[in-house]
Amino acid sequence: MSLIGEERKEYILNQINSEGKVITNELVEVLQVSSETVRRYLEDLEESNKLKRVYGGAVKVNRSREEPSHLNRKVLNAQEKRKIGKAAAALVQDNEVIFIDDGSTTLQIIEHLLNKENLTILTNSIPALHSLIEYKNRELYAGEIFFIGGKVSSLQSRVVGSLAEKMVEHFYADKAFISIDGMMIDKGITSFDEKRGQLAKKMMEHAKMNLVVSDHTKIGMVQFYKMADFRDIDVIVSNVPAPEDWEAELEQMHVEWITSE
Repeated sequence: MSLIGEERKEYILNQINSEGKVITNELVEVLQVSSETVRRYLEDLEESNKLKRVYGGAVKVNRSREEPSHLNRKVLNAQEKRKIGKAAAALVQDNEVIFIDDGSTTLQIIEHLLNKENLTILTNSIPALHSLIEYKNRELYAGEIFFIGGKVSSLQSRVVGSLAEKMVEHFYADKAFISIDGMMIDKGITSFDEKRGQLAKKMMEHAKMNLVVSDHTKIGMVQFYKMADFRDIDVIVSNVPAPEDWEAELEQMHVEWITSE
């Protein structure tokens, strides 16, 4: 494809608007330019506030800074999230108590827990609750289910608020699986919504091990509410390797990064 610079940028914007993201390697192939040239295009477009660069490409600018609805989040990067869910579930052992935070990525963990024995799952996610009940009724899941109650957010299909936080305080878990909206090595993990972030933080405080599940679009992003520092995380499961310039600090903070297959 032979296009001048501005036409190439226009192509990138069209892809961003239609797909919500672009991937650097794919742009290199389609536009037949070097990765360095693509990087310059993305930098120029970011300076114009037309996109947000992330690890491996760029995503559409969220101008409202509002969290997408659960239904919209569910379909974004669905294949990557399924692989992350499978890799995260492999870290769960029989007889464990686990928190499953609300999120479209943490939701993908559940179907891969059916072969585990004597689990206890606590969640504030309404879709996760529905899945667990369905598996329980079909005798595919034999463990215990605890729903963390409180104020319902209908748009996000989750429970948040002080009542939910107080309920979490009554339990201690082996592992907490946390979904995020952004992470940067110097800013920690972040969420669009402070109430959701506060509840996730409470889960982390009451778990022996904290595991973050995140696809590549969250890497390099910072959102409204800081949930925790990287030193509070034990494991990160993602569909891409850790950024090279993060590796030394991750090792120093004893954070294990697992890449799903």
